[in-house]
Amino acid sequence: MPLVLPNPGRRQALMAMLAGASLLGACTSAPLRGTGSAPAPTPAHQRAQAELAQALGTAPLDAAARQRWLDRITWGQSDASAARLQQLGLPAWLAEQLYPDPVHFYALPAAAQAQIGAMRISREAFAPMVLALEAQRQAAVALADADAKRAAQRDYQQALNQVLREAQRRFALRALYSPHQLLEQMTWFWMNHFNVNLRKANLRALVGDYENSAIRPHALGRFRALLGASLRHPAMLRYLDNANNAAGRINENYARELMELHTLGVGSGYTQADVQELARVLTGVGISLRPLDAPPPRQRPQLQHQYLRAGLFEFNPARHDDGPKTLLGQPLHQSGLAEVDEALDRLARAPATARFIARKLTIYFVADTPPPALVARVAERFARSDGDIAETLVALFTAPEFAASLGDKFRDPVHYAMAGVRLAYGERVIANPEPLLGWMARMGETLYGHETPDGYPLTQSAWASAGQMTTRFEIARILGASGAVLFRTAPGEPLEQPPYPPLAASAVVQAWQLSESTGAALAQAQNRPADWNSYLLSSPEMMRR
Repeated sequence: MPLVLPNPGRRQALMAMLAGASLLGACTSAPLRGTGSAPAPTPAHQRAQAELAQALGTAPLDAAARQRWLDRITWGQSDASAARLQQLGLPAWLAEQLYPDPVHFYALPAAAQAQIGAMRISREAFAPMVLALEAQRQAAVALADADAKRAAQRDYQQALNQVLREAQRRFALRALYSPHQLLEQMTWFWMNHFNVNLRKANLRALVGDYENSAIRPHALGRFRALLGASLRHPAMLRYLDNANNAAGRINENYARELMELHTLGVGSGYTQADVQELARVLTGVGISLRPLDAPPPRQRPQLQHQYLRAGLFEFNPARHDDGPKTLLGQPLHQSGLAEVDEALDRLARAPATARFIARKLTIYFVADTPPPALVARVAERFARSDGDIAETLVALFTAPEFAASLGDKFRDPVHYAMAGVRLAYGERVIANPEPLLGWMARMGETLYGHETPDGYPLTQSAWASAGQMTTRFEIARILGASGAVLFRTAPGEPLEQPPYPPLAASAVVQAWQLSESTGAALAQAQNRPADWNSYLLSSPEMMRR
C-alpha cells in the first residue's frame, strides 16, 4: 500500500525533504537506564575504560555528539539512553556496554520480562521441548486416517510457528529494552554471521535456543568460544547438513561454509582439498533425537570413551572418519572430538580469519567500503587478543575513522524498525511486538529468515531501493499516526488515545540537528502531530545511524 499523505502538497514536502537522499544527516540512539547495584568492574573493563578515555577524552559530549554515538552503538536513541550516556560520560558508558554486568546480563523492565517469562521457550527446557515436538510430528505421520493426519500435521506446524514467534518476540523485547544495547547489537550481528534459516526442517524449534545459548553468551566474548558453540548447536548442524555427515557418506556443506563464511573468507588461500579434509574432520558431529536418558549407541570398545552427548548434540565416533588428515597445509594430531577442536583452533587463529572478521565488523560499524588501514588495525587487535571480541571493538571504537563515520551508516530494516519504536516510545514497554516484526518482514528482513548461509547484507545498496523507501514511508506513517497498535493486546481492541507517540515532546528529538529540507517539511505539519511524526520517522536523518 503506498504512502498516503493528506494532500499532494504534503507529499511534495516529504519528497523534497528526501531529495537530500544521498540521505544525509543522522539521528541518535541510546542504551537504557542503569542496572542498579553491580559488582566492581573487572580488570578487562577497567583497562578498556582507561584506553577509551585516553583515546576519546573525558570532556562531556554535546547533545548532537551523544546522539551520533547512541545511534551507532545501540538499537536506537531514547530519552533514557541519552541520559545514561550523559551521566557516565563516553568512556565509562562504552566500557559498560562492552563489558555487561553478568549479574544483570538479562536485565529487562518487569513488563518485558513478564512477556518473555510466559513463553513456552522460557517455561520448558530446550531439549525436552524439541523431543516433544518431534514425538508430535512422528505421531502425526503415523496416523492412518487422512483427515486426522492433516489435522495433526497442522497442529504440529502451528506448534513450530508458536515457538518461532516467541523467539522473534523475545529478541525484539531484548533489543528494545535491554540496558546492554551493544550486547544486543552484537547478538544480531553474530546471528547474521552464523546464519541459519527458519524454513528448513524443524529450525523453527531450534533457532531461539541457538540465539540464546550459542550466540548471545559469547557475543562479546572470544570468537573461538562462539565458533565452537555454533558448531555444537543442533540448529547449525541441521541447517548446514552436518547431521548427515558420516564416514563413507561425506557431506561438505558445513565444512565449506565454516571456512568461506564463518572464518577464513573467500580468496584467503584455502583449497577444495581443505574443504574435503575439514568435512572428514566433522564426520560424527551431529544430533541425537533419542530420549535424553537413552543409553549410548553401541560402539567398538576402543571408541566408547570418545562418545559424547550433551542435550541434542552428539559426537558419535562410529560415524567419524578416524584416518589421518591435513588442514591448511599442516597435519592434525588429535582424534575424535578433540580433532574437531584442534581444527577449530587452527581456523579461529588463522591470520585470514582475523582479516575477515575485522572487515565484517568495520562494514557493520563504519562503512560499506571500510578503509583498509582500519581493517588492518582491527585485525591486528583481534589476533593479538586471541579473538577477544570486546577488546577488538575497543580498537574499532577508538579509531578516528569510526568517529568520522558517525551518522553515515545506512540503516538496514531491522535497525530502522527498532530505532523508530525506541524513539517513539522510549522505555514504555510495548505489549504487542507483532506489528514491529511485521514491519521488518515487509521491508525484507524477517528475523532468522535469510535463506542462504551468508546472512543479510550489511550495505546500503541492498536496502535503499525506491520500493524499500516507499515501504519505509508507509511504516513511518503507521508508527507515527497509530503507534498505539503496539499496545493493543487483542485484535479489534480500541486504540489508546491519542494513538500517536508524542515525538515532538521528546528531549532527544528536540536536540536533533535537522537538515533544511526536513525542518521545512516538519514546519508544514507543526499543528498535525501524526503527520509531523510521519515526516520525522521517514526523514533522511532517520535512515542513518
